Amino acid sequence: MTSDSKGGAGRASGVNMWGGHFDSAPSDLMQEINASIDFDKRLYAQDIAGSRAHARMLGARGILSAEDVAAIENGLDQVLAEIEGGDFPFSRELEDIHMNVEARLTEIIGDAGKRLHTGRSRNDQVATDFRLWLRDMLDRFDGQLRDLQAALIERAEQHAETVMPGFTHLQTAQPVTFGHHLLAYVEMFGRDRGRLSDARRRLNESPLGSAALAGTSFPIDRHMTAAELGFDRPMANSLDGVSARDFALEFLGAAAICGTHLSRIAEELVIWSSAPFRFVRMSDAYTTGSSIMPQKRNPDAAELVRAKVGRIMGAQVALMTVMKGLPLAYSKDMQEDKEPTFDAVDALSLAIQAMTGMIRDLTINPDAMRAQASGGYSTATDLADWLVRVVGLPFREAHHLTGRVVRAAETRGLRLDELSAEDLAAVDARITAEAMAVLTVDASVRSRTSFGGTAPDGVRARAAEARERFL
Repeated sequence: MTSDSKGGAGRASGVNMWGGHFDSAPSDLMQEINASIDFDKRLYAQDIAGSRAHARMLGARGILSAEDVAAIENGLDQVLAEIEGGDFPFSRELEDIHMNVEARLTEIIGDAGKRLHTGRSRNDQVATDFRLWLRDMLDRFDGQLRDLQAALIERAEQHAETVMPGFTHLQTAQPVTFGHHLLAYVEMFGRDRGRLSDARRRLNESPLGSAALAGTSFPIDRHMTAAELGFDRPMANSLDGVSARDFALEFLGAAAICGTHLSRIAEELVIWSSAPFRFVRMSDAYTTGSSIMPQKRNPDAAELVRAKVGRIMGAQVALMTVMKGLPLAYSKDMQEDKEPTFDAVDALSLAIQAMTGMIRDLTINPDAMRAQASGGYSTATDLADWLVRVVGLPFREAHHLTGRVVRAAETRGLRLDELSAEDLAAVDARITAEAMAVLTVDASVRSRTSFGGTAPDGVRARAAEARERFL
């Protein structure tokens, strides 16, 4: 964006902010590749907060006068109000949010604005802003993931006894409950919250005061600015302070893992809502129609969540590629750190919120779930376990014998629980009528009482524990 009428025409150009030994301004092409204000303006609140803390520290250390500090704080208040009111004259000639804020501040308060940059550099300034911004985003993600977990737990409690097929290789394996299935994602998103919390803890050190790369000769108090900005401590090495971007890489890694979890459940919603399954029906709020086929209800929100993950993974690879060969300390390559991170934040936030809405609005079809759970010989393992427990067969022999029962049922086109006592005895006389009790899907899920299993009482207990742990 270019300068507007609100003081913009008289503001210093980029060359005048840093180009005392340059004879001419950068070319238009150089300005185009160099300017970052179009995307880094979203750091405005963090930039102003950092400048306010820096000014107060300079005043406390006697480096700036109390009058200058007061003028700077009042001027920053006005700059913040202009930006939030949509009246700020952003200029691409001033390259970035830091120079834009400083130039406007100087217009408002005069020479005191020029003194603000004492003892700091854009290198430590941008590193500080980026950490502050990402810290805010991590706090937001924790709340969003908590909301998603809450939606999943609520639905799990509602469907602690709703039988559905459990799958391996997308083939019917054993009966589980829908509540049990949803609680698996509660655990995954809980670990995601843990990873993001760990990333927040590690990034919460302040680069401010590292200056360009070597620190500063001014008697600054980095502990003061770190405390005022909510950091745990100042970073211990000035080179590391201006050049580290592993905090963003760590976030992107955690975001990519979280994205895979979102993509997995999104894929399941796509499958479950399809005509062959009909396990669930997605609400009008998260589906679309076809321009040519009137009957279509497309699970577009789930498909787009699935697709957003590609952008998040791409952002991680992009930033790793930018950083992998950079010598210490700062290089302008690192200006490319923000756009992929911003894009990943936006994509992940939207995906989490969309998934939360889909889960809350979902209509469940227990009959369709039960019908498919009852097929595919899903209780075969229960028969094998019965042969081990009651008849005393070794599991491998029980497995083989159960396979013969499944083959007999397949030959006759029957489910296992449709076989009669005579049918079972015809396969092997040791299989008595007592075995018929374990062949229903309800008996199967009720029997899985081991900790973390799918038995309805266990699902209710684990849901209650999840509420305590996560909500």
